[in-house]
Amino acid sequence: MKRVCIFIHLVLFFQLIHAQTIDQIKADRQAYIWGEGSGITLNRADQDALGMLINQISTQVESRFTLLQEENRNGGKETFEETFKGVINTYSTATLRNTERIVISNEPDAKIFRYTKRADVDKIFADRERKIIEFARNGQQFSEKGEVAYALRYFYWSLTLLRSHPNANTLNMIDAKGNDRLLISWIPIQINSILSNVSISITGSKNDGDLTRYTLAILYNNEPARNFDYSYWTGRDWTNIFSSKNGLGIAEFIGTDAVKEIRLKAEYVFEGETNIDNELRDVMGKLDVVPFRSSYFNVPVGIMQPPPKPLVVKQPETKTRGNLLLVTDTKPYEQAMNTLVEAIRKGNYNATRSLFTPDAFELSKNLLQYGQAQIIREPDFRFINFEDGVMCRSLAMSFKFKNNNRSFVEDVVFHFNKDKKISNISFGLGELALQDIVDKDVWDERVRLIMINFLENYKTAYALKRADYIESIFADDALIIVGSVLKTKVTGDNPYRNNRIVEYNRYTKEQFIRNLKHCFASNEFINIRFEDNIIRKSGTGGEVYGIQIKQDYFSSNYGDSGYLFLLVDMNDPNQPLIHVRTWQPEKNPDGSIYGLGDF
Repeated sequence: MKRVCIFIHLVLFFQLIHAQTIDQIKADRQAYIWGEGSGITLNRADQDALGMLINQISTQVESRFTLLQEENRNGGKETFEETFKGVINTYSTATLRNTERIVISNEPDAKIFRYTKRADVDKIFADRERKIIEFARNGQQFSEKGEVAYALRYFYWSLTLLRSHPNANTLNMIDAKGNDRLLISWIPIQINSILSNVSISITGSKNDGDLTRYTLAILYNNEPARNFDYSYWTGRDWTNIFSSKNGLGIAEFIGTDAVKEIRLKAEYVFEGETNIDNELRDVMGKLDVVPFRSSYFNVPVGIMQPPPKPLVVKQPETKTRGNLLLVTDTKPYEQAMNTLVEAIRKGNYNATRSLFTPDAFELSKNLLQYGQAQIIREPDFRFINFEDGVMCRSLAMSFKFKNNNRSFVEDVVFHFNKDKKISNISFGLGELALQDIVDKDVWDERVRLIMINFLENYKTAYALKRADYIESIFADDALIIVGSVLKTKVTGDNPYRNNRIVEYNRYTKEQFIRNLKHCFASNEFINIRFEDNIIRKSGTGGEVYGIQIKQDYFSSNYGDSGYLFLLVDMNDPNQPLIHVRTWQPEKNPDGSIYGLGDF
Protein backbone atom coordinates (compact mmCIF):
# COMPACT_ATOMS: atom_id res chain seq x y z
CA MET A 1 0.00 0.00 0.00
CA LYS A 2 2.86 2.32 0.90
CA ARG A 3 4.48 1.68 -2.51
CA VAL A 4 1.23 2.45 -4.31
CA CYS A 5 0.95 5.78 -2.46
CA ILE A 6 4.54 6.68 -3.36
CA PHE A 7 3.85 5.85 -7.01
CA ILE A 8 0.71 8.00 -7.06
CA HIS A 9 2.56 10.91 -5.48
CA LEU A 10 5.35 10.59 -8.07
CA VAL A 11 2.85 10.62 -10.94
CA LEU A 12 1.14 13.70 -9.50
CA PHE A 13 4.52 15.34 -8.96
CA PHE A 14 5.62 14.87 -12.60
CA GLN A 15 2.23 15.98 -13.85
CA LEU A 16 2.60 19.13 -11.78
CA ILE A 17 6.05 19.78 -13.22
CA HIS A 18 4.69 19.36 -16.75
CA ALA A 19 1.70 21.57 -15.96
CA GLN A 20 4.00 24.28 -14.67
CA THR A 21 6.25 23.93 -17.74
CA ILE A 22 3.33 24.13 -20.12
CA ASP A 23 1.91 27.17 -18.35
CA GLN A 24 5.29 28.89 -18.54
CA ILE A 25 5.62 28.11 -22.25
CA LYS A 26 2.11 29.35 -22.99
CA ALA A 27 2.75 32.56 -21.08
CA ASP A 28 6.02 33.30 -22.90
CA ARG A 29 4.68 34.00 -26.38
CA GLN A 30 7.75 36.04 -27.27
CA ALA A 31 9.98 32.96 -26.93
CA TYR A 32 7.77 29.96 -27.80
CA ILE A 33 5.34 28.69 -30.41
CA TRP A 34 3.08 25.87 -29.23
CA GLY A 35 0.10 23.69 -30.06
CA GLU A 36 -2.22 21.50 -28.01
CA GLY A 37 -4.38 18.63 -29.20
CA SER A 38 -6.85 16.02 -27.97
CA GLY A 39 -7.98 12.66 -29.29
CA ILE A 40 -8.90 9.09 -28.47
CA THR A 41 -5.37 7.97 -29.34
CA LEU A 42 -2.03 9.67 -28.77
CA ASN A 43 -1.46 9.78 -32.51
CA ARG A 44 -4.75 11.64 -33.13
CA ALA A 45 -3.99 14.05 -30.31
CA ASP A 46 -0.50 14.60 -31.69
CA GLN A 47 -1.85 15.38 -35.16
CA ASP A 48 -4.21 17.90 -33.60
CA ALA A 49 -1.35 19.52 -31.67
CA LEU A 50 0.88 19.63 -34.75
CA GLY A 51 -1.91 21.29 -36.73
CA MET A 52 -2.22 24.03 -34.14
CA LEU A 53 1.57 24.42 -33.98
CA ILE A 54 1.95 24.74 -37.74
CA ASN A 55 -0.75 27.41 -37.81
CA GLN A 56 1.29 29.49 -35.39
CA ILE A 57 4.50 28.89 -37.31
CA SER A 58 2.81 29.89 -40.56
CA THR A 59 1.91 33.27 -39.06
CA GLN A 60 5.57 33.89 -38.27
CA VAL A 61 6.98 32.86 -41.68
CA GLU A 62 4.17 33.71 -44.13
CA SER A 63 5.71 37.02 -45.18
CA ARG A 64 8.96 35.26 -46.14
CA PHE A 65 7.31 33.06 -48.80
CA THR A 66 7.79 35.77 -51.41
CA LEU A 67 8.23 33.30 -54.29
CA LEU A 68 4.83 31.73 -53.62
CA GLN A 69 3.33 35.21 -53.45
CA GLU A 70 4.81 36.04 -56.86
CA GLU A 71 3.56 32.76 -58.37
CA ASN A 72 0.03 33.33 -57.08
CA ARG A 73 -0.27 37.08 -57.57
CA ASN A 74 -2.81 36.69 -60.41
CA GLY A 75 -5.11 34.64 -58.21
CA GLY A 76 -5.16 37.16 -55.42
CA LYS A 77 -4.68 36.76 -51.69
CA GLU A 78 -7.11 33.84 -51.37
CA THR A 79 -5.19 31.76 -53.90
CA PHE A 80 -1.90 32.48 -52.17
CA GLU A 81 -3.35 31.67 -48.74
CA GLU A 82 -4.66 28.32 -49.96
CA THR A 83 -1.36 27.39 -51.62
CA PHE A 84 0.68 28.61 -48.67
CA LYS A 85 -1.43 26.62 -46.20
CA GLY A 86 -0.95 23.47 -48.28
CA VAL A 87 2.80 23.97 -48.54
CA ILE A 88 3.33 24.78 -44.86
CA ASN A 89 1.37 21.67 -43.90
CA THR A 90 3.90 19.51 -45.74
CA TYR A 91 6.29 20.22 -42.87
CA SER A 92 3.89 18.98 -40.20
CA THR A 93 4.15 15.30 -41.18
CA ALA A 94 7.93 15.20 -41.10
CA THR A 95 10.15 17.86 -39.60
CA LEU A 96 7.68 19.12 -37.01
CA ARG A 97 7.71 15.73 -35.32
CA ASN A 98 11.14 16.74 -34.05
CA THR A 99 9.69 19.54 -31.95
CA GLU A 100 9.32 19.00 -28.21
CA ARG A 101 6.38 16.87 -27.12
CA ILE A 102 4.68 16.47 -23.75
CA VAL A 103 1.96 13.90 -23.07
CA ILE A 104 -0.52 15.63 -20.78
CA SER A 105 -2.88 12.68 -20.49
CA ASN A 106 -2.89 9.18 -21.92
CA GLU A 107 -5.40 7.23 -24.00
CA PRO A 108 -8.36 7.08 -24.32
CA ASP A 109 -8.57 10.75 -23.33
CA ALA A 110 -5.23 11.66 -24.86
CA LYS A 111 -3.84 15.17 -24.76
CA ILE A 112 -0.55 16.25 -26.37
CA PHE A 113 1.40 19.49 -26.10
CA ARG A 114 3.92 20.44 -28.82
CA TYR A 115 6.25 23.43 -28.74
CA THR A 116 9.41 24.97 -30.13
CA LYS A 117 11.36 28.16 -29.65
CA ARG A 118 10.64 30.97 -32.09
CA ALA A 119 14.39 31.37 -32.56
CA ASP A 120 14.58 27.76 -33.74
CA VAL A 121 11.91 27.99 -36.46
CA ASP A 122 14.52 28.13 -39.24
CA LYS A 123 15.83 24.74 -38.12
CA ILE A 124 12.49 23.30 -39.17
CA PHE A 125 13.40 24.15 -42.78
CA ALA A 126 17.03 22.91 -42.61
CA ASP A 127 16.29 19.33 -43.73
CA ARG A 128 14.46 20.57 -46.81
CA GLU A 129 17.29 22.93 -47.72
CA ARG A 130 19.73 20.03 -47.55
CA LYS A 131 17.55 17.95 -49.87
CA ILE A 132 17.10 20.86 -52.32
CA ILE A 133 20.86 21.16 -52.70
CA GLU A 134 21.40 17.39 -52.90
CA PHE A 135 18.86 17.06 -55.73
CA ALA A 136 20.40 20.00 -57.62
CA ARG A 137 23.86 18.43 -57.41
CA ASN A 138 22.47 15.12 -58.62
CA GLY A 139 20.94 16.91 -61.60
CA GLN A 140 24.27 18.47 -62.51
CA GLN A 141 26.11 15.16 -62.26
CA PHE A 142 23.64 13.32 -64.48
CA SER A 143 23.51 16.07 -67.11
CA GLU A 144 27.29 15.76 -67.50
CA LYS A 145 26.89 12.01 -68.09
CA GLY A 146 24.20 12.47 -70.76
CA GLU A 147 21.55 10.83 -68.57
CA VAL A 148 18.83 13.28 -69.52
CA ALA A 149 15.90 11.68 -67.68
CA TYR A 150 17.75 11.58 -64.37
CA ALA A 151 19.13 15.12 -64.80
CA LEU A 152 15.69 16.61 -65.53
CA ARG A 153 14.12 14.63 -62.72
CA TYR A 154 16.50 15.79 -60.03
CA PHE A 155 16.64 19.41 -61.21
CA TYR A 156 12.86 19.69 -61.28
CA TRP A 157 12.47 17.98 -57.92
CA SER A 158 14.99 20.41 -56.48
CA LEU A 159 13.02 23.30 -57.96
CA THR A 160 9.77 21.93 -56.51
CA LEU A 161 11.16 21.72 -52.98
CA LEU A 162 12.81 25.12 -53.42
CA ARG A 163 9.42 26.70 -54.15
CA SER A 164 8.19 25.36 -50.79
CA HIS A 165 11.02 26.96 -48.81
CA PRO A 166 10.66 30.38 -47.12
CA ASN A 167 14.11 31.44 -48.37
CA ALA A 168 13.51 30.30 -51.96
CA ASN A 169 14.68 33.59 -53.48
CA THR A 170 18.00 33.61 -51.65
CA LEU A 171 19.13 29.97 -51.31
CA ASN A 172 22.39 29.21 -53.04
CA MET A 173 24.89 26.38 -53.36
CA ILE A 174 28.43 25.74 -54.56
CA ASP A 175 28.19 23.58 -57.69
CA ALA A 176 30.55 20.80 -58.81
CA LYS A 177 32.87 23.34 -60.47
CA GLY A 178 33.13 25.54 -57.41
CA ASN A 179 30.75 28.22 -58.65
CA ASP A 180 28.29 29.91 -56.30
CA ARG A 181 24.79 29.44 -57.75
CA LEU A 182 21.56 31.21 -56.83
CA LEU A 183 19.22 28.23 -57.14
CA ILE A 184 16.00 30.03 -58.07
CA SER A 185 17.56 31.27 -61.32
CA TRP A 186 20.21 28.61 -61.91
CA ILE A 187 17.94 25.52 -61.83
CA PRO A 188 15.48 26.73 -64.54
CA ILE A 189 18.48 27.68 -66.70
CA GLN A 190 19.86 24.14 -66.31
CA ILE A 191 16.53 22.54 -67.23
CA ASN A 192 16.13 24.72 -70.33
CA SER A 193 19.76 24.11 -71.30
CA ILE A 194 19.33 20.34 -71.12
CA LEU A 195 16.12 20.45 -73.17
CA SER A 196 17.64 22.76 -75.78
CA ASN A 197 20.46 20.28 -76.33
CA VAL A 198 18.06 17.42 -77.03
CA SER A 199 17.28 16.67 -80.68
CA ILE A 200 14.77 14.08 -81.90
CA SER A 201 14.42 12.62 -85.38
CA ILE A 202 12.74 9.67 -87.07
CA THR A 203 15.00 6.93 -88.37
CA GLY A 204 12.41 4.50 -89.70
CA SER A 205 8.81 3.36 -89.73
CA LYS A 206 6.98 0.06 -89.99
CA ASN A 207 3.35 -0.78 -90.72
CA ASP A 208 1.71 -3.65 -88.89
CA GLY A 209 -1.94 -3.84 -89.94
CA ASP A 210 -3.53 -0.56 -88.87
CA LEU A 211 -0.57 0.24 -86.58
CA THR A 212 2.35 2.40 -87.69
CA ARG A 213 5.45 2.34 -85.51
CA TYR A 214 8.10 5.04 -85.83
CA THR A 215 11.62 4.57 -84.50
CA LEU A 216 13.06 7.69 -82.88
CA ALA A 217 16.67 8.79 -82.53
CA ILE A 218 17.06 10.90 -79.38
CA LEU A 219 20.35 12.77 -79.10
CA TYR A 220 21.80 14.91 -76.34
CA ASN A 221 24.72 17.14 -77.30
CA ASN A 222 24.80 15.21 -80.60
CA GLU A 223 25.34 11.88 -78.81
CA PRO A 224 22.72 9.21 -78.07
CA ALA A 225 20.89 10.24 -74.88
CA ARG A 226 21.58 7.52 -72.35
CA ASN A 227 18.03 7.90 -71.07
CA PHE A 228 15.10 10.16 -71.91
CA ASP A 229 11.44 9.91 -70.86
CA TYR A 230 8.66 11.32 -73.01
CA SER A 231 5.03 11.12 -74.10
CA TYR A 232 3.52 12.09 -77.46
CA TRP A 233 0.24 13.42 -78.82
CA THR A 234 -1.93 10.85 -80.63
CA GLY A 235 -4.39 13.39 -81.99
CA ARG A 236 -6.75 12.77 -79.09
CA ASP A 237 -4.60 12.60 -75.98
CA TRP A 238 -1.07 12.34 -74.64
CA THR A 239 0.26 8.80 -74.34
CA ASN A 240 1.67 7.01 -71.35
CA ILE A 241 5.30 7.74 -70.52
CA PHE A 242 7.93 6.02 -72.65
CA SER A 243 11.44 5.51 -71.26
CA SER A 244 14.05 5.48 -73.99
CA LYS A 245 17.55 4.10 -73.60
CA ASN A 246 20.81 4.76 -75.45
CA GLY A 247 19.14 7.13 -77.92
CA LEU A 248 16.32 4.80 -78.97
CA GLY A 249 12.60 5.51 -78.67
CA ILE A 250 9.34 4.65 -80.41
CA ALA A 251 6.02 6.28 -81.27
CA GLU A 252 3.00 4.28 -82.43
CA PHE A 253 -0.15 5.45 -84.19
CA ILE A 254 -3.34 3.53 -84.90
CA GLY A 255 -5.28 4.26 -88.07
CA THR A 256 -4.65 4.83 -91.75
CA ASP A 257 -4.46 8.64 -91.70
CA ALA A 258 -1.02 9.93 -92.55
CA VAL A 259 0.91 11.50 -89.67
CA LYS A 260 2.74 14.62 -90.78
CA GLU A 261 4.60 15.30 -87.58
CA ILE A 262 4.95 13.82 -84.11
CA ARG A 263 4.51 16.16 -81.18
CA LEU A 264 6.51 14.95 -78.17
CA LYS A 265 6.75 16.23 -74.64
CA ALA A 266 9.83 15.55 -72.53
CA GLU A 267 9.00 14.26 -69.08
CA TYR A 268 10.62 16.40 -66.43
CA VAL A 269 8.11 16.35 -63.56
CA PHE A 270 8.23 12.59 -62.81
CA GLU A 271 5.28 12.92 -60.46
CA GLY A 272 4.62 9.19 -60.63
CA GLU A 273 8.05 8.48 -59.16
CA THR A 274 7.85 10.86 -56.21
CA ASN A 275 6.73 8.04 -53.93
CA ILE A 276 10.44 7.38 -53.38
CA ASP A 277 10.28 10.44 -51.10
CA ASN A 278 7.14 11.18 -49.08
CA GLU A 279 8.12 14.78 -48.42
CA LEU A 280 8.63 15.47 -52.12
CA ARG A 281 5.35 13.74 -52.99
CA ASP A 282 3.43 15.91 -50.52
CA VAL A 283 4.95 19.12 -51.85
CA MET A 284 4.37 18.11 -55.47
CA GLY A 285 0.68 17.63 -54.69
CA LYS A 286 0.36 21.18 -53.34
CA LEU A 287 2.04 23.15 -56.14
CA ASP A 288 1.18 23.72 -59.78
CA VAL A 289 3.61 22.34 -62.34
CA VAL A 290 6.14 24.85 -63.67
CA PRO A 291 5.75 24.91 -67.48
CA PHE A 292 8.89 24.63 -69.62
CA ARG A 293 8.04 25.39 -73.24
CA SER A 294 11.35 23.90 -74.36
CA SER A 295 10.04 20.48 -73.29
CA TYR A 296 7.88 20.22 -76.44
CA PHE A 297 9.29 18.88 -79.71
CA ASN A 298 7.77 18.78 -83.20
CA VAL A 299 9.34 15.95 -85.22
CA PRO A 300 8.56 15.93 -88.99
CA VAL A 301 7.62 12.49 -90.27
CA GLY A 302 8.59 13.01 -93.89
CA ILE A 303 12.26 13.48 -93.11
CA MET A 304 14.08 10.26 -92.23
CA GLN A 305 17.47 10.46 -90.59
CA PRO A 306 20.06 7.69 -90.36
CA PRO A 307 19.94 5.88 -87.02
CA PRO A 308 22.46 7.03 -84.42
CA LYS A 309 25.55 4.96 -83.99
CA PRO A 310 25.07 2.67 -80.98
CA LEU A 311 27.01 3.52 -77.87
CA VAL A 312 29.91 1.10 -77.96
CA VAL A 313 31.67 0.04 -74.83
CA LYS A 314 35.44 -0.09 -75.11
CA GLN A 315 36.44 -3.73 -75.25
CA PRO A 316 38.86 -4.96 -72.60
CA GLU A 317 42.22 -6.37 -73.55
CA THR A 318 43.84 -9.33 -71.87
CA LYS A 319 47.53 -9.52 -71.12
CA THR A 320 47.67 -13.29 -70.91
CA ARG A 321 45.34 -15.28 -73.10
CA GLY A 322 44.70 -13.32 -76.29
CA ASN A 323 41.33 -11.77 -77.07
CA LEU A 324 38.76 -13.83 -75.20
CA LEU A 325 35.97 -11.69 -76.65
CA LEU A 326 36.55 -12.61 -80.28
CA VAL A 327 34.09 -15.10 -81.82
CA THR A 328 35.61 -16.23 -85.09
CA ASP A 329 32.61 -18.13 -86.49
CA THR A 330 29.45 -16.10 -85.84
CA LYS A 331 27.31 -17.69 -88.57
CA PRO A 332 25.37 -20.25 -86.46
CA TYR A 333 24.62 -17.63 -83.81
CA GLU A 334 23.54 -15.07 -86.41
CA GLN A 335 21.20 -17.61 -88.00
CA ALA A 336 19.62 -18.42 -84.66
CA MET A 337 19.17 -14.76 -83.74
CA ASN A 338 17.71 -13.85 -87.15
CA THR A 339 15.19 -16.66 -86.80
CA LEU A 340 14.30 -15.48 -83.30
CA VAL A 341 13.91 -11.84 -84.39
CA GLU A 342 11.56 -12.81 -87.20
CA ALA A 343 9.47 -14.96 -84.84
CA ILE A 344 9.21 -12.14 -82.30
CA ARG A 345 8.04 -9.73 -84.97
CA LYS A 346 5.35 -12.17 -86.06
CA GLY A 347 4.39 -13.04 -82.49
CA ASN A 348 5.06 -16.71 -83.22
CA TYR A 349 7.13 -17.58 -80.13
CA ASN A 350 6.45 -21.32 -80.22
CA ALA A 351 8.27 -21.57 -83.55
CA THR A 352 11.52 -20.76 -81.74
CA ARG A 353 11.37 -23.62 -79.24
CA SER A 354 14.18 -25.52 -80.97
CA LEU A 355 16.55 -22.55 -80.49
CA PHE A 356 16.39 -22.81 -76.67
CA THR A 357 17.09 -25.19 -73.89
CA PRO A 358 13.78 -26.17 -72.20
CA ASP A 359 14.32 -23.90 -69.17
CA ALA A 360 15.46 -20.98 -71.30
CA PHE A 361 12.41 -21.30 -73.56
CA GLU A 362 10.10 -20.87 -70.57
CA LEU A 363 12.21 -17.91 -69.47
CA SER A 364 11.98 -16.39 -72.95
CA LYS A 365 8.18 -16.62 -72.91
CA ASN A 366 8.10 -14.78 -69.59
CA LEU A 367 10.44 -12.10 -70.88
CA LEU A 368 8.67 -11.61 -74.20
CA GLN A 369 5.38 -11.35 -72.33
CA TYR A 370 6.90 -9.04 -69.70
CA GLY A 371 5.26 -6.01 -71.24
CA GLN A 372 4.04 -6.48 -74.83
CA ALA A 373 7.61 -6.81 -76.09
CA GLN A 374 8.53 -5.18 -79.40
CA ILE A 375 11.79 -4.88 -81.32
CA ILE A 376 12.54 -1.20 -81.95
CA ARG A 377 15.74 -1.23 -84.02
CA GLU A 378 17.40 -3.38 -86.61
CA PRO A 379 19.74 -5.65 -84.64
CA ASP A 380 23.46 -5.02 -84.58
CA PHE A 381 24.64 -8.04 -82.63
CA ARG A 382 28.00 -8.47 -80.93
CA PHE A 383 29.07 -12.04 -80.17
CA ILE A 384 31.44 -12.52 -77.24
CA ASN A 385 33.04 -15.72 -75.97
CA PHE A 386 32.02 -16.31 -72.37
CA GLU A 387 32.95 -19.37 -70.31
CA ASP A 388 32.05 -22.37 -72.49
CA GLY A 389 29.48 -20.51 -74.58
CA VAL A 390 28.77 -17.26 -76.39
CA MET A 391 27.11 -14.05 -75.20
CA CYS A 392 25.05 -12.17 -77.79
CA ARG A 393 24.73 -8.41 -77.13
CA SER A 394 22.10 -7.13 -77.72
CA LEU A 395 18.54 -6.76 -79.02
CA ALA A 396 16.87 -3.40 -78.32
CA MET A 397 13.24 -3.93 -77.28
CA SER A 398 10.43 -1.90 -75.75
CA PHE A 399 8.07 -3.17 -73.05
CA LYS A 400 4.66 -1.64 -72.33
CA PHE A 401 2.27 -2.33 -69.46
CA LYS A 402 -1.50 -2.23 -69.87
CA ASN A 403 -2.48 -1.10 -66.41
CA ASN A 404 0.33 1.35 -65.67
CA ASN A 405 1.62 4.58 -67.08
CA ARG A 406 5.01 3.17 -68.10
CA SER A 407 6.97 1.89 -71.07
CA PHE A 408 10.64 0.85 -70.93
CA VAL A 409 13.40 0.20 -73.45
CA GLU A 410 15.85 -2.56 -72.57
CA ASP A 411 18.82 -4.16 -74.30
CA VAL A 412 18.17 -7.90 -74.21
CA VAL A 413 21.21 -10.18 -73.96
CA PHE A 414 21.18 -13.84 -75.08
CA HIS A 415 23.53 -16.59 -73.90
CA PHE A 416 24.32 -19.65 -76.02
CA ASN A 417 25.68 -22.83 -74.45
CA LYS A 418 28.34 -25.06 -75.98
CA ASP A 419 25.62 -26.81 -78.03
CA LYS A 420 24.68 -23.44 -79.57
CA LYS A 421 21.31 -23.42 -77.79
CA ILE A 422 20.09 -20.26 -76.06
CA SER A 423 20.44 -21.13 -72.38
CA ASN A 424 19.73 -17.76 -70.71
CA ILE A 425 18.27 -14.31 -71.39
CA SER A 426 18.85 -11.11 -69.43
CA PHE A 427 18.33 -7.36 -69.52
CA GLY A 428 21.59 -5.59 -70.23
CA LEU A 429 23.24 -3.01 -68.04
CA GLY A 430 23.36 0.57 -69.21
CA GLU A 431 26.43 1.64 -71.11
CA LEU A 432 27.90 3.65 -68.23
CA ALA A 433 27.59 0.74 -65.83
CA LEU A 434 29.17 -1.53 -68.44
CA GLN A 435 32.01 0.88 -69.01
CA ASP A 436 32.68 1.12 -65.28
CA ILE A 437 33.32 -2.62 -65.24
CA VAL A 438 35.18 -2.86 -68.53
CA ASP A 439 37.57 -0.11 -67.42
CA LYS A 440 38.79 -2.31 -64.54
CA ASP A 441 41.72 -3.47 -66.67
CA VAL A 442 43.59 -4.76 -63.63
CA TRP A 443 41.16 -7.71 -63.85
CA ASP A 444 41.24 -10.09 -66.76
CA GLU A 445 38.39 -10.23 -69.29
CA ARG A 446 36.82 -13.32 -67.79
CA VAL A 447 36.37 -11.69 -64.40
CA ARG A 448 34.81 -8.61 -65.94
CA LEU A 449 32.39 -10.65 -68.03
CA ILE A 450 31.41 -12.70 -64.98
CA MET A 451 30.67 -9.49 -63.12
CA ILE A 452 28.58 -8.10 -65.99
CA ASN A 453 26.71 -11.38 -66.28
CA PHE A 454 25.96 -11.47 -62.56
CA LEU A 455 24.56 -7.94 -62.40
CA GLU A 456 22.45 -8.45 -65.52
CA ASN A 457 20.98 -11.67 -64.16
CA TYR A 458 20.29 -9.95 -60.82
CA LYS A 459 18.47 -7.06 -62.53
CA THR A 460 16.48 -9.43 -64.75
CA ALA A 461 15.43 -11.70 -61.90
CA TYR A 462 13.53 -8.79 -60.34
CA ALA A 463 11.90 -7.82 -63.64
CA LEU A 464 10.74 -11.40 -64.29
CA LYS A 465 9.92 -11.99 -60.60
CA ARG A 466 12.26 -14.99 -60.37
CA ALA A 467 12.22 -15.53 -56.64
CA ASP A 468 13.67 -19.02 -57.19
CA TYR A 469 16.78 -17.60 -58.84
CA ILE A 470 17.25 -14.89 -56.21
CA GLU A 471 16.87 -17.50 -53.48
CA SER A 472 19.56 -19.64 -55.14
CA ILE A 473 22.18 -16.86 -55.19
CA PHE A 474 21.88 -15.96 -51.49
CA ALA A 475 23.95 -17.96 -49.04
CA ASP A 476 21.86 -19.66 -46.36
CA ASP A 477 23.56 -17.57 -43.65
CA ALA A 478 23.59 -14.34 -45.69
CA LEU A 479 23.59 -11.05 -43.79
CA ILE A 480 20.64 -9.07 -45.22
CA ILE A 481 20.09 -5.54 -43.96
CA VAL A 482 17.45 -3.11 -45.14
CA GLY A 483 17.57 0.50 -43.94
CA SER A 484 14.67 2.85 -43.41
CA VAL A 485 14.77 6.52 -42.51
CA LEU A 486 13.40 7.28 -39.06
CA LYS A 487 13.27 10.24 -36.73
CA THR A 488 14.92 10.01 -33.34
CA LYS A 489 13.14 10.87 -30.15
CA VAL A 490 13.83 14.47 -29.26
CA THR A 491 15.73 15.50 -26.16
CA GLY A 492 14.99 18.44 -23.95
CA ASP A 493 18.37 20.09 -24.28
CA ASN A 494 18.39 20.03 -28.09
CA PRO A 495 15.37 18.79 -30.04
CA TYR A 496 17.28 18.97 -33.35
CA ARG A 497 20.42 17.05 -32.47
CA ASN A 498 20.85 13.92 -34.61
CA ASN A 499 17.19 14.03 -35.50
CA ARG A 500 17.53 12.05 -38.70
CA ILE A 501 18.81 8.51 -38.55
CA VAL A 502 18.58 5.30 -40.48
CA GLU A 503 17.35 2.22 -38.70
CA TYR A 504 18.54 -1.06 -40.10
CA ASN A 505 16.39 -4.16 -40.06
CA ARG A 506 18.17 -7.47 -40.34
CA TYR A 507 16.40 -10.30 -42.14
CA THR A 508 17.12 -13.98 -42.47
CA LYS A 509 17.23 -15.37 -45.98
CA GLU A 510 13.85 -16.99 -45.39
CA GLN A 511 12.26 -13.70 -44.28
CA PHE A 512 13.81 -11.79 -47.18
CA ILE A 513 12.58 -14.25 -49.82
CA ARG A 514 9.11 -14.39 -48.24
CA ASN A 515 8.83 -10.60 -48.42
CA LEU A 516 10.14 -10.64 -51.97
CA LYS A 517 7.52 -13.15 -53.11
CA HIS A 518 4.79 -11.00 -51.60
CA CYS A 519 6.21 -7.98 -53.45
CA PHE A 520 6.31 -9.88 -56.74
CA ALA A 521 2.70 -11.05 -56.35
CA SER A 522 1.38 -7.54 -55.74
CA ASN A 523 3.06 -5.77 -58.69
CA GLU A 524 2.35 -5.86 -62.42
CA PHE A 525 5.92 -4.88 -63.19
CA ILE A 526 9.26 -4.24 -61.48
CA ASN A 527 12.10 -2.35 -63.11
CA ILE A 528 15.54 -1.75 -61.60
CA ARG A 529 17.95 0.87 -62.88
CA PHE A 530 21.61 0.89 -61.87
CA GLU A 531 23.12 4.38 -62.13
CA ASP A 532 26.66 4.10 -60.77
CA ASN A 533 28.75 1.23 -59.53
CA ILE A 534 32.03 0.77 -57.69
CA ILE A 535 33.43 -2.75 -57.57
CA ARG A 536 36.37 -3.87 -55.47
CA LYS A 537 37.97 -7.24 -54.99
CA SER A 538 38.35 -8.61 -51.49
CA GLY A 539 41.86 -9.34 -50.29
CA THR A 540 40.85 -12.83 -49.14
CA GLY A 541 38.72 -15.68 -50.38
CA GLY A 542 39.74 -15.74 -54.03
CA GLU A 543 37.14 -14.28 -56.41
CA VAL A 544 35.13 -12.38 -53.79
CA TYR A 545 33.91 -8.90 -54.70
CA GLY A 546 32.18 -5.98 -53.06
CA ILE A 547 29.68 -4.18 -55.31
CA GLN A 548 28.44 -0.70 -54.35
CA ILE A 549 25.74 0.55 -56.67
CA LYS A 550 23.13 3.32 -56.89
CA GLN A 551 19.78 1.68 -57.47
CA ASP A 552 16.45 3.11 -58.57
CA TYR A 553 13.63 0.66 -57.98
CA PHE A 554 10.27 1.16 -59.69
CA SER A 555 7.17 -1.00 -59.62
CA SER A 556 3.48 -0.58 -60.30
CA ASN A 557 2.74 0.40 -56.69
CA TYR A 558 6.04 1.42 -55.11
CA GLY A 559 9.37 3.06 -55.80
CA ASP A 560 12.51 3.94 -53.93
CA SER A 561 16.03 5.13 -54.53
CA GLY A 562 19.08 4.19 -52.52
CA TYR A 563 22.46 2.53 -52.34
CA LEU A 564 22.97 -1.20 -52.58
CA PHE A 565 26.01 -3.16 -51.40
CA LEU A 566 26.56 -6.80 -52.29
CA LEU A 567 29.40 -9.02 -51.09
CA VAL A 568 29.53 -11.80 -53.68
CA ASP A 569 31.57 -14.98 -53.90
CA MET A 570 32.21 -15.68 -57.60
CA ASN A 571 34.70 -18.51 -57.30
CA ASP A 572 32.08 -20.60 -59.12
CA PRO A 573 30.78 -18.27 -61.87
CA ASN A 574 27.83 -20.60 -62.48
CA GLN A 575 26.76 -20.34 -58.86
CA PRO A 576 27.56 -16.92 -57.43
CA LEU A 577 26.71 -16.54 -53.74
CA ILE A 578 25.73 -13.31 -52.00
CA HIS A 579 26.97 -13.29 -48.41
CA VAL A 580 26.05 -9.70 -47.54
CA ARG A 581 23.33 -7.44 -48.90
CA THR A 582 22.74 -3.98 -47.47
CA TRP A 583 20.49 -1.19 -48.67
CA GLN A 584 20.49 2.38 -47.39
CA PRO A 585 18.36 5.29 -48.62
CA GLU A 586 21.20 7.82 -48.48
CA LYS A 587 24.95 7.97 -48.25
CA ASN A 588 26.58 8.17 -44.84
CA PRO A 589 27.37 11.66 -43.49
CA ASP A 590 30.93 11.42 -44.83
CA GLY A 591 29.66 10.63 -48.33
CA SER A 592 30.44 6.90 -48.14
CA ILE A 593 28.16 3.89 -48.35
CA TYR A 594 28.62 0.49 -46.77
CA GLY A 595 31.30 -1.60 -48.43
CA LEU A 596 34.00 -4.21 -48.04
CA GLY A 597 35.65 -2.41 -45.14
CA ASP A 598 32.52 -2.73 -43.01
CA PHE A 599 32.35 -6.53 -43.17
